[in-house]
Amino acid sequence: MTANKAREAAQQMTAGALTGIVEVSLMQPLDLIKTRFQIQGSTNDPTAYKSLADCFRTIYRLEGITSFYKGILPAILAETSKRAVRFFTFEQYKNIFLFGAAEPNVLTFITAGLGSGLTEAFIINPLEVVKVKLQAERATILAEQQSAFTVARIIAREHSLGLKGLNKGLTATLGRHGAFNCVYFSFYHSVKGWIPAAENSKLEFCRRFAIGLVSGTLATMINIPFDVAKSRIQGPQPVHGEVKYRACFKTMATIYREEGFFALYKGFIPKVMRLGPGGAIAMLVFEYSYEWLKKNT
Repeated sequence: MTANKAREAAQQMTAGALTGIVEVSLMQPLDLIKTRFQIQGSTNDPTAYKSLADCFRTIYRLEGITSFYKGILPAILAETSKRAVRFFTFEQYKNIFLFGAAEPNVLTFITAGLGSGLTEAFIINPLEVVKVKLQAERATILAEQQSAFTVARIIAREHSLGLKGLNKGLTATLGRHGAFNCVYFSFYHSVKGWIPAAENSKLEFCRRFAIGLVSGTLATMINIPFDVAKSRIQGPQPVHGEVKYRACFKTMATIYREEGFFALYKGFIPKVMRLGPGGAIAMLVFEYSYEWLKKNT
């Protein structure tokens, strides 16, 4: 690797990592709400949240305001590494999948997005397992929770690093990230190329934000069944000591059979609220910070 290539890679990784820190710091409460909705089963359960507002009120009343940031450490570690890997690998795959063309096209963005999603899923899945376990705990306030490192050690000791331990739900994570990145990057970069850039800096900011918002929303609509399956597999099982949710597509089938089609979209509103604006914020932070790094480093 040449010095210029190495510097460019470092700039992409740094901009991606910064993107993860900013996004998760702003959006973590909605991620927790989304996870709580996804792991709960039938709404006949008296402890089930009835609505988004009910979930907010119940968590605030019983667990305290800081509990909206349960799982924040593994989330920051996951999102920082995820965004660094996501944007860096997308840029690398984009150069690989040109399919004989001189410039990237829609097919390039689709395949590069898919590749980046699958790559990041392998890296961050153990952190997702720890995050979901921490977010699922209703009985403790944030200050009383075990640390993320303690939880990771317990999972590794009791269930190993494999598909029953820190890599539980890997197939669902691959599906979630592969589908999201495929739609997110292909829509954003294609539409951004079709709509002319604005000369006014504020209008250009709004143009990018609007495209990123729609990109994040569409990607969320496509990948949420994988996300629900992931939360069920990695979260607490309905009956203690019995594993009901194991494989990704079998879990989806079980949820559909027992709870109906719309159960595959549980947590949709908080997820869209998180990843719609979050998708716009992520792309803007990456592009502007990457542009700044290229000029100043």
